[in-house]
Amino acid sequence: MNQTVDFYFDFSSPYGYFSSEKVEEMASRCGATIVWRPYLMGVAFRLTQRKPLFQVPMVKEYSARDLERVARYDGTEFKIPSPFPIATVVACRAYYWLSQQDMLNAKKFATKLFRAYFIDNRTISEAAVVIEVAGQVGVDVKRLTEALTKPDVKKLARTATNNAIDKGVFGSPFFIVDGEPFWGHDRLPHVEAWVTSGGWWKEAEHLFTPKLCP
Repeated sequence: MNQTVDFYFDFSSPYGYFSSEKVEEMASRCGATIVWRPYLMGVAFRLTQRKPLFQVPMVKEYSARDLERVARYDGTEFKIPSPFPIATVVACRAYYWLSQQDMLNAKKFATKLFRAYFIDNRTISEAAVVIEVAGQVGVDVKRLTEALTKPDVKKLARTATNNAIDKGVFGSPFFIVDGEPFWGHDRLPHVEAWVTSGGWWKEAEHLFTPKLCP
């Protein structure tokens, strides 16, 4: 049975980027379908009274070290960009506009946006950069440029964010499978085990050993 995994992330999230490089590989092992759902995590931050990692004393220093460590562990190319973090509303609008036409291409676009920011240090908060990246996956840049000015397209990111928050999403990456939430890149193996086993949290701890997909 093919299971759907909702993958929520913010384009300025480095841990979201790490998961974006691994999640489809995991899905192919398990026969799962990943639904990519970018949202504006800043809205969730206001509700939870949290701040970006690099704006918190002590946490910033640890996070910088951890990001480099995770990148080396995963074998994922990565550089801490500047500025960091950034607003991603334009990127989010562009993604959902494209997803209405071609979901597969929207995923390619999302992957290129992440890499543009976390490898090439491109400022993807700028519409010109977002449009340029979209052109690299074959998007009609003229149509996209026009679309980004339309009220219904501007509403897409807001609607996606509200829907995410209604589901209890507050971080990036954040996964939901069978209604079960998982927060963080380090929970990706747990997502895989959940898909494989059909869930385990109601089982007695000593009776269940999660198994990853072969």
